[in-house]
Amino acid sequence: MEPKLCSGLFLLIVTACFILLLTSTNFSHEPSSTYCTNSSSSPLCASRNFLFNKKTRPITKNVPKPKPKNHDHVSDTPNHPLDPLTVMEINKVRSILSSHALFASPAPHSFHSIVLEEPDKNLVRQWEKGTTLPPRKASVIARVGADSHVLTVDISTSYVDLVDSPVHAPGYPIMTLEEMASATWAPFTNEDFNRTILSRGVDLTDVICFPISSGWFDNKEGNRRLIKIQCFSTQGTVNFYMRPIEGLTLLFDLDIKQILETTDTGRSIPIPGSTNTDYRFSNLPNRDKTRPLNPISIEQPRGPSFVIEDNHLVKWANWEFHLKPDPRAGLVISTVKVHDPDTEVSREVMYKGFVSELFVPYMDPSEAWYFKTYMDAGEYGFGLQAMPLEPLNDCPRNAVYMDGIFAAADGTPYVRENMICVFERYAGDIGWRHSENPVTGMPPLREVRPKVTLVVRMVSSVGNYDYIIDYEFQTDGLMRAKVGLSGILMVKGTTYKNKNQVKKDKEGNEEELYGTILSENVIGVIHDHYVTFYLDLDVDGPNNSFVKVNLKRQQTEPGESPRKSYMNVVKNTAKTEKDGQIKLSLYDPSEYHVINSGKTTRVGNPTGYKVVPRATAASLLDRDDLPQKRGAFTNNQIWVTPYNKSEQWAGGLFTYQSHGDDTLAVWSNRDRDIENKDIVVWYTLGFHHIPCQEDFPIMPTVSSSFDLKPVNFFERNPILSATPNFEHDLPVCGAGSVSA
Repeated sequence: MEPKLCSGLFLLIVTACFILLLTSTNFSHEPSSTYCTNSSSSPLCASRNFLFNKKTRPITKNVPKPKPKNHDHVSDTPNHPLDPLTVMEINKVRSILSSHALFASPAPHSFHSIVLEEPDKNLVRQWEKGTTLPPRKASVIARVGADSHVLTVDISTSYVDLVDSPVHAPGYPIMTLEEMASATWAPFTNEDFNRTILSRGVDLTDVICFPISSGWFDNKEGNRRLIKIQCFSTQGTVNFYMRPIEGLTLLFDLDIKQILETTDTGRSIPIPGSTNTDYRFSNLPNRDKTRPLNPISIEQPRGPSFVIEDNHLVKWANWEFHLKPDPRAGLVISTVKVHDPDTEVSREVMYKGFVSELFVPYMDPSEAWYFKTYMDAGEYGFGLQAMPLEPLNDCPRNAVYMDGIFAAADGTPYVRENMICVFERYAGDIGWRHSENPVTGMPPLREVRPKVTLVVRMVSSVGNYDYIIDYEFQTDGLMRAKVGLSGILMVKGTTYKNKNQVKKDKEGNEEELYGTILSENVIGVIHDHYVTFYLDLDVDGPNNSFVKVNLKRQQTEPGESPRKSYMNVVKNTAKTEKDGQIKLSLYDPSEYHVINSGKTTRVGNPTGYKVVPRATAASLLDRDDLPQKRGAFTNNQIWVTPYNKSEQWAGGLFTYQSHGDDTLAVWSNRDRDIENKDIVVWYTLGFHHIPCQEDFPIMPTVSSSFDLKPVNFFERNPILSATPNFEHDLPVCGAGSVSA
């Protein structure tokens, strides 16, 4: 078969497969011309078998039949000011814009975002259930020809406001799934590419290509919206990431859909083999050689303790918050309140929290790698890449699932099923306890309370990496944000099969590999992950201050005490934004409080919450390195800014090929007042990743977190009256026989 014919057939397979991998849209209701269904001809509704050819099994083998869908979203209606746009609302926005003059031109157009234009914060805070919702509006980002536009559409009046049209700031909106799909098949229409692949002895039907954002490197890209494409071999494995066709990079123009340039610097580098790269349970050769664990499950004989009202309002124990999926942030938690057991009042804690941006720079400066400096939320859409969660494995038996409703590039709404799960977790942890020592002469005393928490979870599979995002709520008022990293490494092909082959200079220094040899002909490249959270804390209301509580060594005066030193606390209230720029250091121990000086406890302490950092990392890149300019929001681990509705995305609204002139760092350097203001805290959770062999062929999850913990918020321990567990409240399960 001629190369061109081969590529044509494979093109069709890859196009449908890749789009499905990203969208996973299957529906159970009657077909509609403006709502993606099983019977639709749109590629957004293609089969789940995203990777199948004559030489490999379909990856869906042994996958259980899909469970019934949550419900039919066609009839959904909004019940809260922050509820996401419904299917009907997205269809109406699409209809309104179809008759607008901007979209009447012959120039091609596409919608890169259609989401709720949230009402003003004060309107949301004042709204009460049962009253009329504020006007429903949509925020739309569209491309018409070579221009980007930001519009607001009033759904009830059909009025269209051109907020920024056209956009003059450098940078482009999130890529659409359709654009990413077009990039995956574009190489197969290029005869030079086909010849290059065949010259390496690779069958075109074994090749899959993947779009990689190109970053920005000082006008090298010109004024074109570009993406890089790199390819892999699928022969003998579904884990194609472990079989890179090293050094082969294509430059693709997303607007004109053309390959502009082909770079091939890796002809001498073999494609790594497929041995031991498969990670599917059914294909593991040693799966029976490990002592198995018996299945484990948390049973709730009376059912879960939480409820989700009107599809988005979560109530559990002393917590209440609004939860919604978002195509860019993934999931958004809003209007968080906690019930005070002493005053019996629900008190404000956080207005809004979400993942604002992810920055993932790789540490290989070579031609095929230097541009790999991803912004996963602003370039790909963290929510757009969220995959359906797998019951019993991603989430436990008692989980409740939530779907996302997003808009395709033509404005058609589609459903991302089981995108978020909510569940209670009990891992045998202790909420509080005390045992009295018998030497005191008191009667035996043991009081213990179990710690049960509520978890909201989403997993985003951005290409090779899987990001597990958990928001955990504890009954003592603590909120924890946790990030888990799993999935597959982005690896580099090499001529080396063993570390003893690595070349050395006269001084015995090894050749720079920029990573670790993981397997024969495979290098795991060193890289970082930074996840920046937006946290609009409203502790007992919006007027808050940020206080840095420094722990200082204090020397005693001569003769004052047998001690020479002790630790003292020095509190400094941040006046302006630069006071709120924090670099964490073990040698500058501090606490970071957000307080409401207008609300105090009965003994006079201002009520507050504190940010509690855990294991994290800081960027080591040069501040003038162009990727770091774009990712300058990682220059500090904590930032504090005054609330501004337009400042939500740490890498800027238009992140793709941005220049770094509309980032959190730029806003913060305005040095605005932040004392007794409505403030936003930004926290960056960082990971340095030096790959190791245990990361091959798929990575065990590594995770870190940070806490938002009450500090003088309650008058006393808020879970003092928590109920202990009793044997008669729990089911009696018979264990099977256990042998040594």
